[in-house]
Amino acid sequence: MADRDALKGWRSTMALWNICLSVFSFMGTIRLLPYAMHNMFNMSAEEVFCHNARETFAFGSTGLWVQLFALSKFPELIDTFFIVINKRNLIFLHWYHHLSVVLVCWNSYVNEQPCAVYFCLLNYWVHSIMYFYYFLTTIRVHKNPTWKWIMPNPIFITFFQISQMVIGVTMTAAGFYFYATVPKCNVTTQNMVVVSLMYASYLFLFCQFFVGRYLVKVKTTKPLKSKKVL
Repeated sequence: MADRDALKGWRSTMALWNICLSVFSFMGTIRLLPYAMHNMFNMSAEEVFCHNARETFAFGSTGLWVQLFALSKFPELIDTFFIVINKRNLIFLHWYHHLSVVLVCWNSYVNEQPCAVYFCLLNYWVHSIMYFYYFLTTIRVHKNPTWKWIMPNPIFITFFQISQMVIGVTMTAAGFYFYATVPKCNVTTQNMVVVSLMYASYLFLFCQFFVGRYLVKVKTTKPLKSKKVL
């Protein structure tokens, strides 16, 4: 696309794509939330971090929506396609995030990570809001004085993403603790290292994005106007 014009006629497709992902993520949220709430009141921290996933969430509707979450990371790569054909800035955070999350989700799923369901829930919730925002942006609701009030503020979306990474880093740190202190804890060292590196790098990159986008004001100098010689 370097020497081509941006492709036109994709706005309706992009809007449909974003609203479908938003609805899908919202459904995943409401399916996994009851399970997570039940565990908060009925399971110890040791059970949450060490219990065999096959005996907790890897079956029924919960297991289905965890599996759908892992599989959804492949079609989400289409987001990059839309950025490229519209000739928008493809930042490192975007493609690194989409590429690495595919690999880490696969790794966590095949290694039966006990905490995977909570990571899925957090990401479902954030994506339900994020893709809804993208949908509204695509149909240009922000330019409609009647409906622009329903637009989520993008600064809050980035804040939610950072919060997700903080929780992820905290949970992986707790996972290392229980792995070291609980005999036969059902986690693998390899997966814990991969997940912790992923969340730590995401936390750094999202914080960097937040600072650069919302806190640091880039000063631009206006070109000097040439004086007319009378």
